[in-house]
Amino acid sequence: MFDISFAEMIIIFIVALIVIGPERLPRVARTMGHLLGRARRYVDNVKSDIQHEIELDELKRLKNSVQETTHSIEQSLKQEFDQIQTTTDMNTVEKTKNPVLAELRQINTSVGNKLPDQRVTTQQQVPESDKSVS
Repeated sequence: MFDISFAEMIIIFIVALIVIGPERLPRVARTMGHLLGRARRYVDNVKSDIQHEIELDELKRLKNSVQETTHSIEQSLKQEFDQIQTTTDMNTVEKTKNPVLAELRQINTSVGNKLPDQRVTTQQQVPESDKSVS
């Protein structure tokens, strides 16, 4: 961790033995070990918090991407449905228009056989015999 060689550790141990004394050295070593363990746990917690924040940020970006894709798909589907509905409405009009047109053609041909293709205007005079029927 601190890149201390074995020889340097021996020298530190001998100096600590002389300065602290043999009675208090085990208690000081235990306290140092406890503090070192707490420092490592603190560093590990900070690392895991940072990793958690990074993952959370990635998930937010992924969520936004999925929402944009979903919105895009929804818009395209809505356009397709509108187009299909318009086409269906036009087909319905065509289906109802075709029988009516066929019936009108049939009426026109039956009337056309009886009358020449003339348009009746308000200026034309109706014969006296037709007026009495009205």
